[in-house]
Amino acid sequence: MDFDYVVIGAGSAGCVLANRLSANPANDVALLEAGGKDNYPWIHIPIGYFKTLHNPKYDWCYRTEPDPGLNGRSLEWPRGKVLGGSSSINGLLYIRGQKEDYDLWRQLGNIGWGFDDVLPYFVKSESNENGSDAYHGADGPLAVSNIRVKRGVTDAFIESAASIGIPKSDDFNGESQEGVGYFQLTKKNGLRWSSAKAYLKPARSRQNLSVVTHALARRIVFEGKKAVGVEISRNGKIETIRARKEVILSAGAIGSPQILQLSGVGPASVLKEQGIDVLSELKGVGENLQDHLQIRSVYKTSEKTLNDEANSWFGQVMIGAQYMLQRRGPMAMGVSQVCAFARSDEALDVPDIQFHIQPLSTDNPGHGLHKFSAFTSSVCQLRPESRGHVHINSADPEAYPKIFANYLATETDCSVAVRGVRLGRKIAKANPLASMITDEHEPGWNLESDDEILDWVRNRATTIYHPTSTCKMGNDDMSVVDNRLKVHGFDGLRVADASIMPTLVSGNTNAPSIMIGEKASDLVLEDAV
Repeated sequence: MDFDYVVIGAGSAGCVLANRLSANPANDVALLEAGGKDNYPWIHIPIGYFKTLHNPKYDWCYRTEPDPGLNGRSLEWPRGKVLGGSSSINGLLYIRGQKEDYDLWRQLGNIGWGFDDVLPYFVKSESNENGSDAYHGADGPLAVSNIRVKRGVTDAFIESAASIGIPKSDDFNGESQEGVGYFQLTKKNGLRWSSAKAYLKPARSRQNLSVVTHALARRIVFEGKKAVGVEISRNGKIETIRARKEVILSAGAIGSPQILQLSGVGPASVLKEQGIDVLSELKGVGENLQDHLQIRSVYKTSEKTLNDEANSWFGQVMIGAQYMLQRRGPMAMGVSQVCAFARSDEALDVPDIQFHIQPLSTDNPGHGLHKFSAFTSSVCQLRPESRGHVHINSADPEAYPKIFANYLATETDCSVAVRGVRLGRKIAKANPLASMITDEHEPGWNLESDDEILDWVRNRATTIYHPTSTCKMGNDDMSVVDNRLKVHGFDGLRVADASIMPTLVSGNTNAPSIMIGEKASDLVLEDAV
């Protein structure tokens, strides 16, 4: 059970690391995953997130602590617990964020993480069906495809958004992010293309790669300040997996800080409260938590939507037949079809809000669709100021940590939330979309003042599943890793996942997490020379 490299977490970044590090047969690599194999059929069917979200076999099923910014509500926070991690249960949306996001990371002192530095890794990872250019790759492991499921309401949303001044876009990952159009998806031949499918499956036959499932990481094993292994529990037994060169944490924005804290690395007060000896007081472990808050407006329509098809026995049969015979139709959908990046204030230089448009509506994904024709116009603030934290709640590795999201904790976040709802309404009131809408189901036209809208947001908004930044990269007192992703003060230990983001990217987080895995792989291999 000795390896050169031990990677904790087979998620979006971890699968990349397993592939790239094991490409050299001289490297022995172990990939540890707390969940199981990705052999559940619904994982691979794009619409299958309705079956995997909130399913404890594939989802950690975390919950936040009651949040003052949400009028005391606690939210479900799905995170993938299976090979592929959250890329096996997410909405398949391929978005990288803005150039300015990465340039800010560089300005904060993280040399090598500006946009020009990370773009080659996005290109390297991608196999885009539209071909290659300065911003895109066509030969990478990650399949990126165009949306083929289009409905009248989604086409109408694009036209209405364009009519109020949001430019049309056919590439949100090119020269400019701003605009409205259809998403691209991490999908190929009608099947989900998770990081497990893209990176892990091609490497599974390598003799120097060991994939260990149902292996819960209990703590990192140190000799002094050098990481030398990982203690895991598997099949009711505790084992130690040794690492000759490095341990790499890729357990995500919740799992990575939790494992560090269980290992004695983190805020001293948090560790001591749970009876854990402090090996190193890194105050930032678990701090700086950021997430996109999703505000879902629902509009009833005269136009038939997927609600009608999915709630009809005949419609279900036709949907199933279309997918079985053609790998097309609603079962091949991502969670959203139309995307819009816009500015809630015209004085801003770049978009600060993102819309996700779905030709369906529900009170909660995984809990069934509404019985009436409707579509969802979801909006989120791209760069929230609010910060939360993740703290262990016990010395028991199986006990979930406490997640304090701390949404809507600043005046700016509150005002952007209200402006986002108002901009969504402006689009809904523009033709051709307006001619299809019969009512605003949520929040309801009767809520008009800023205070009324904000209170509705506090009562109804939810996560859009993008937690990041709890082991942030940087050089200040609250940073956890340096620009080579090495944990400050330690040898042989890195973090490589969404937790290292100093600030949340302006968009969906799966593609950036894969990029982090690609860049981390190069950093590890360079330092081994």
